[in-house]
Amino acid sequence: MLARTLAIAASMVGTLLVSASAVAEPSTLPPALAYDYGATETPRSAGIGALHALGSGISAMYANPANLGLTRSYHIAAIGEFSPEARRQTYGGAVTDSTRRFAGGMSFVAGFHDPDGIARKTLDTRIALAFAVSKELHIGLGGRFLNVQQDGLGPLGASRASGGLVNPEIVPEPGAAPVRKSMVGTVTADAGLTIKPIESLGLAVYGKNLTYRNHGLLPTVFGGAVGFGTADFTIEADAELDITSYSKPSPRAMAGGEYLLLNRVPLRAGYRFDALAATGLGPAHAVSGGFGYLDPRFGIEASFRRSVTGPASTMVFVQLSYFLDTARVSADSF
Repeated sequence: MLARTLAIAASMVGTLLVSASAVAEPSTLPPALAYDYGATETPRSAGIGALHALGSGISAMYANPANLGLTRSYHIAAIGEFSPEARRQTYGGAVTDSTRRFAGGMSFVAGFHDPDGIARKTLDTRIALAFAVSKELHIGLGGRFLNVQQDGLGPLGASRASGGLVNPEIVPEPGAAPVRKSMVGTVTADAGLTIKPIESLGLAVYGKNLTYRNHGLLPTVFGGAVGFGTADFTIEADAELDITSYSKPSPRAMAGGEYLLLNRVPLRAGYRFDALAATGLGPAHAVSGGFGYLDPRFGIEASFRRSVTGPASTMVFVQLSYFLDTARVSADSF
């Protein structure tokens, strides 16, 4: 089963990379959607579609830092994201340590987006801290440094809005394109709170990019989530409001579930609604799914998300994990 899972995952990634390299023309997706709102997702969060209430470990780094301590583990992972329509590739790694009530994690992710269009490069560095006040209450904070450099032109041409920033210290040779500097190079913060009135139920509120407002590359998002999970079954629904990606606030809603087959193979499915407010493209609906193989020491996972209405968009997510120490949270942990 492990060999088959590895082969299928490799085939998915290989097909997507060939597709992405074969298309030598700019992406036609709305910039915010092609950029995926600056989010980093894991195969678990993308496959389920919603994971802000119950997503622990590496998933919590990017969704809700309060959830770092929902399970006791030392988790190391390499992740990748690919989108052929957006011509976007993202690679990185993360490590989280939640073996005690005070949990923490770090992540480094680099991305390449639309090389024949806006030619954008990103470096996303994160640190997250969480504290399990009790079995019922978890709080967390995340810090993020984002650097974005754009060498191409967006839909508004050579302007500050879509042309990147010209570096005045470097004069290009005659006929050459201007040398550009980073459009963004700043720090922002995330925060979250999760309540578990009973072990299987999670209620969460969260905010992303809270300290750097009014910027589409660092969209401020507020959301809430509710999830129910057991040792082999998870179901969750999330709703959030994106304040800054578009000219007016835009809601998104996600729902999905996971079943752990034979205590080794996660099977995931989800749904996502995106209003795409003020774009004139109408709301987008997308479905997602995923699978993997999880061992007490390692795991390999893959998921996809595909739009069924609205702008055509496909994303594939892969992850390789190593679990140094893993255990369920128990009453003795507090």
